[in-house]
Amino acid sequence: MGWNVYVTRQIPDAGLEMLRGACARVDVHEGETAPSRDGLLKAVRGRDGLLCLLSDRIDAAVMDAAGPSLKGVANYAVGYDNVDVAVATARGIPVSNTPGVLTETTADLAWALMVASARRIAESDSFVRSGRWQGWGPKQMLGVDIHGKTLGIVGAGRIGQALGKRAVGFSMKVLYCDVGRCAEMEKACGARRVPLEELLRESDFVSLHVPLTAETQHLIGKRQFELMKETAVLVNTSRGPVVDEAALVEALRSGRIFGAGLDVYEEEPKLKPGLAELENVVLVPHIGSGSVETRQKMAEMAAANLLAMLKGQRPENCVNPEVFDKRT
Repeated sequence: MGWNVYVTRQIPDAGLEMLRGACARVDVHEGETAPSRDGLLKAVRGRDGLLCLLSDRIDAAVMDAAGPSLKGVANYAVGYDNVDVAVATARGIPVSNTPGVLTETTADLAWALMVASARRIAESDSFVRSGRWQGWGPKQMLGVDIHGKTLGIVGAGRIGQALGKRAVGFSMKVLYCDVGRCAEMEKACGARRVPLEELLRESDFVSLHVPLTAETQHLIGKRQFELMKETAVLVNTSRGPVVDEAALVEALRSGRIFGAGLDVYEEEPKLKPGLAELENVVLVPHIGSGSVETRQKMAEMAAANLLAMLKGQRPENCVNPEVFDKRT
């Protein structure tokens, strides 16, 4: 086919090969970081399809730059708050994401961050590497137990449910907060649905798994930290702005909570002042889906979604299916 597509970053080869086998032209941004705003606006001109990442803001200006030939936007992520879906829908442009394939991998990382924060793994690693360790001591690097504690899961979607299942092996009590009841989670790990404030007060570990919306921005801030136990650990693998990062820095610095594990940040890749200097927070660079197998599956799914949209078909993972309803 004569399709002309643009991919905003080097994704695993499997996805690129799918696109190159079906399209006349596939251009890929070569840099390690996201294309600049001007670079993106220039690169999308006249494209039939766009495969983008969370770091790319796809709004009306980008769609204007692409022009009337744009047939679809495939987002290489389960979240899609970087895409102005309302504008795309109004213009009849379908948008897709990559749900499901990264569920277990992201839950693995959330669990790893929880363990690393509770047992001060990163801090201990630095302590040993620096040469400061002079031998075993009974009060050295004391953390908090995980087994038998209470895990609070905010957001009972796929990843939240997967995390709850992991808690069973550690004999944890599971609380969850969501807009509706999740019978699957309750059955899988004996979870109990409670209001957010109760979850924060009772949980030893709080893990965030909500999408970024107007309602969830700064869902966890100064007031919420004041409700949490001083021995509590916060884990965020959802979206950075769900947490007021400045309030988190203060909560960690003052000992208001024991620790935190973060995969996402409010202004990625920037960190709020003071965060990087704190020893009671584990910081990783947005690697929730970062396994070889999962990233390859995401590439294949995003490519399949985009090819379907180029053909005028509804992709398997369409986030605005009403676009196709209007066509019938």
